[in-house]
Amino acid sequence: MRRALLPIALLLAGAAQADSALPASPLAYTQLPDPDQEAQAKALMETLRCLVCQGQSIADSDADMAGEMRALVRQRIAAGERPAQVRKWLMERYGDYVTYDPPLSWITAPLWIAPLVLLALGLLIARRLFKRKTA
Repeated sequence: MRRALLPIALLLAGAAQADSALPASPLAYTQLPDPDQEAQAKALMETLRCLVCQGQSIADSDADMAGEMRALVRQRIAAGERPAQVRKWLMERYGDYVTYDPPLSWITAPLWIAPLVLLALGLLIARRLFKRKTA
């Protein structure tokens, strides 16, 4: 019985240690003093994916990594960078996965083409089924 509980205990202990014990960055949870800059930063954060969460933006995530990314976005926006520049820098640093709207490339082409192929296949199947019923 104890042997069966040990792996479970180790897994739970690892999950409990996933967050850092270090204090959060000052800009992770604090808004910028300039409302226009904060609006730009917030809009950009909504389009960026948290790298450790499944399907959450960095604006919505409570993960330490998301907090650090929010702080980076706010620091760069406060320094005068445009959101497009910050987004490009984050994509260079973390890869295309960091954005919900990856650019079209050979690597991301299946993401863009697959819905069209599936739609065409569904229309073809529906057309054949309707032809069979009317004949």
